[in-house]
Amino acid sequence: MQEDIIEYLYTVFPFYERQGKAGYKAGMFNSFALDEHFGHPHQLYKTIHIAGTNGKGSTSHLLASILQEQGYKTGLYTSPHLVQFNERIRVNGKPIETTYIESFIEENKTFIESLSPSFFEVTTAMAFAYFASQKIDVAVIEVGLGGRLDCTNVLSPILSIITNISFDHKDILGNTLGLIAAEKAGIIKAGIPVVIGESHPATKGVFKAFANEKHAPIQFADQNIKVIRKANQPYQTFEIENGSFPGIYDVGLFGEYQIKNIKTVMQALEIIQRFIKIEESAIDRGVRMVIENTGLQGRWQKLSSKPDVFCDIGHNEAGIESVMQQINSLEYDNKYIVWGMVNDKDIASIVKLLPRNAVYYLTQPSIERAMSVSLLEKYFKKEGLAYQICENVVAAIKKIQKKADCNDLIFIGGSNFVVADTIKSDIFSKKALA
Repeated sequence: MQEDIIEYLYTVFPFYERQGKAGYKAGMFNSFALDEHFGHPHQLYKTIHIAGTNGKGSTSHLLASILQEQGYKTGLYTSPHLVQFNERIRVNGKPIETTYIESFIEENKTFIESLSPSFFEVTTAMAFAYFASQKIDVAVIEVGLGGRLDCTNVLSPILSIITNISFDHKDILGNTLGLIAAEKAGIIKAGIPVVIGESHPATKGVFKAFANEKHAPIQFADQNIKVIRKANQPYQTFEIENGSFPGIYDVGLFGEYQIKNIKTVMQALEIIQRFIKIEESAIDRGVRMVIENTGLQGRWQKLSSKPDVFCDIGHNEAGIESVMQQINSLEYDNKYIVWGMVNDKDIASIVKLLPRNAVYYLTQPSIERAMSVSLLEKYFKKEGLAYQICENVVAAIKKIQKKADCNDLIFIGGSNFVVADTIKSDIFSKKALA
């Protein structure tokens, strides 16, 4: 029954992650209609609303973990999932029960179908209702796409966060940083504080203008919070030099780009503590135990050793650039990269960011939106990159495993869905490696 109800969600309602732009519904009519139908459930608990091009997933999970360690019953709504749909909706790290999904659809099917909503509109309404049924204290809500017209934007949060702005979904959000910033700034609410993770000359003025118009206090985390990266084993250690919670923190997420997210989190906590109690001990435990508390995967995640195998879900220009900087900073005898993308990404710009001293294994993730290997090959050949072609992600990994030595690096990325195929395969499970 579980597979039946999830497949119903995937097939009956337009689904952006499978269909691309055809699965995206602009406008808020359905969101408000669903919100009214379920009695505005998000008003029964405090919410933190998070948008941004990159970093919103890590930021969401870090904040949720801290709130959970503080003793609050915490809801977390994120997307996309990597292995199971239930990952999207969690309370204190535990995924939503399939029995709730089944009853939610069964009891509301007629009304929901009358609206012809998108997959994300339905799942957002489900998340808000589920959190209310669980009597949570606070929810961390990640925007799906954009902000202004995203169905999560029915919220009246205690804090809005916009992590950063870079190029992604240009066909929907706009083809300049200013236009994209304006769409994401749509989550700024009247009188509600907003934190911007990264300031940029092309977007800072946009955010200030929106905040001033809404009389919303605004803070730029990268200008206010000073952080030094101290070490990266066995945790990634950061020293917070100023703000409300200075100190040294061990963070359970890796990747040098996490320094940006930690600044955003610390700036956010300064504001959140005005509404609910936050203690330094909860921050310490929360950032260290983020993976255990929330189930986060795919952020510079180490899958195996000798050879070292990492994966990362970075999939747009800024995200991939950060990951490639990480790869370039590492010294290995050889670097092998399993690479696949989806068809709405700017391959021409992205391929220019990729390391020249690696061998690429080009493939397609198992999704309708997958970019064809023939198109990938065209751009990799043009850039003079060394590559081989593989029929799927697992085949690519197995091919590399036959030749990689202990001092080599294997990286798997280019898309959420390449990482998802890897994790779902269990190819790096203890049993598979035995």
